[in-house]
Amino acid sequence: MIKTKTKIMDEINNAPQLLSLFNSWDEDQRESFLDICTGNKGVKMLYDSYFKEILNPEYTPDRLSYLLSVLLKRKATVKQVLSNDSTRLGDEISLVITDIVVELEDKSIANIEVQRVGFAFTGERSSCYSADLLLRQYKRLRDKHKKKFTYKDVCPVYTIVFLEKSTYAFKEFDDIYIHNFTTVSDTGLELNMLQNFIFIPVDIFLKHLHNEGIKGELEAWLTFLGCDETEYIVKLIRQYPYFKQLYQDLYEMCSNIERMMNMFSKELQILDRNTIKYMIDELQEQLDAANDAISDKDKTIEDKDKTIRDKDKTIADLKAEIDKLKNNK
Repeated sequence: MIKTKTKIMDEINNAPQLLSLFNSWDEDQRESFLDICTGNKGVKMLYDSYFKEILNPEYTPDRLSYLLSVLLKRKATVKQVLSNDSTRLGDEISLVITDIVVELEDKSIANIEVQRVGFAFTGERSSCYSADLLLRQYKRLRDKHKKKFTYKDVCPVYTIVFLEKSTYAFKEFDDIYIHNFTTVSDTGLELNMLQNFIFIPVDIFLKHLHNEGIKGELEAWLTFLGCDETEYIVKLIRQYPYFKQLYQDLYEMCSNIERMMNMFSKELQILDRNTIKYMIDELQEQLDAANDAISDKDKTIEDKDKTIRDKDKTIADLKAEIDKLKNNK
């Protein structure tokens, strides 16, 4: 079912629109596309189009339920997909690519994010996303229950973030590829605090995969999501046959060259846009740091000038006092 490079190129060359699109990519992008469609490499599952196609909770809720169950370490069944149209991203260009919000069987809410560049996804931003989930749930329950509403009706929320390229903070823990955050007391007091976070730096996992192989369901899922090397794809299917159907669905997608090209082109556009925003954010941070450094230096110089002026005044006062004493003689 996998087409050869020659057959794919024949199909592209015979369709002027596809040929024009193919020629608009640079050489590396063309080779990457052909590698995916010929099976030389796996599909990049952290691309929005492929992630939502294969793990679409509306069509195949069992797949996302399985993934969430592994991540949350308990049975998690997707009950329904919630709208992700909220104010939190209404007026900004986001580096977040995939954004899926689902309600689970126990009424808790999970937001699955895929962050291609981890630079902009700070703890502060994650907290705002989580707060948005809580507020949306609160409003929905309050409108539904009206006067019978109590805060105990509000269920836990989970913000789950896959980072394709993690930041320096994660790289300081280069042997850990999953981080769980919860609110806990420093006294041991237990209250039902609702916000939970899971961060998965996929690039750190891939280093672990190359050294240790696939061990357990969590690593199987992360291999599926993060690794495009055929050697590990074969190992994954042999150890966990469950993923065979998922890969079959992916390569059925690959057989439709026109659709694949449009999906691939969309991902390149998103990547270009996000790369530009990332560079702007990074340069702005560098500019802010430089301005802060200049301000600190200016303040240091100002302080030194003040010290010199104070010393000059002290010397002048002492000279005046000496002259006064001499005159009194």
